[in-house]
Amino acid sequence: MAQPRRIILMRHGESQGNHDDSVYQHIPDHALELTEKGQCQARAAGERLRRIIGDERLSAYVSPYRRTHQTFQALGLDPVRTRAREEPRLREQDWGNWQDRADVKRQKRARDAYGHFFYRFAQGESGADVYDRVGAFLESLWRSFDEPEHPPNVLLVTHGLTMRLFCMRWLHWTVAEFESLSNPGNGETRQLILGPDGRYHLDRPFERWHTPERPFQGWCA
Repeated sequence: MAQPRRIILMRHGESQGNHDDSVYQHIPDHALELTEKGQCQARAAGERLRRIIGDERLSAYVSPYRRTHQTFQALGLDPVRTRAREEPRLREQDWGNWQDRADVKRQKRARDAYGHFFYRFAQGESGADVYDRVGAFLESLWRSFDEPEHPPNVLLVTHGLTMRLFCMRWLHWTVAEFESLSNPGNGETRQLILGPDGRYHLDRPFERWHTPERPFQGWCA
């Protein structure tokens, strides 16, 4: 198995929705574009990424949303050394179709009280739903490592919540651990780096906004 040396998760640059959430009322979430600031964040992320991978080959998976496609294009990666494909399972959490601003604010308050992992948006998804499809993608990704010439680097251009859920699935975090962490900023990355013990380790933690409950200790006798 040709396990990659690093798996890089990247959040898209600032989008129109990050800048002004009123746009969700007249532009579908998947069609939102990067702002000028978001384009700058993506280009800066590309410079950092190119320094990390150097002349090594890269396998990239990109969420089908417009802002993630634009982020990937702005990275300026060498097309000769990069193989890229769109991956719908890495899309943003589905909040429904056209969004009523007041209703979304109400649902966000309800989500904060109910829990980000379990709360399901009306006509949309819960964090648990996203976890399931991210888990299905992870299984496909792992099978791809059987390729004898698999690139030593993997890049996922995706969304903040999806990044956290991917790490939750890969690193076997509890729901409480997931709930205690914040999304990365726009254009930020986290790396899963293969260690000498054959296991992947996160290069730096996600910011923690509160201390999680005591970890699960196993079944009682």
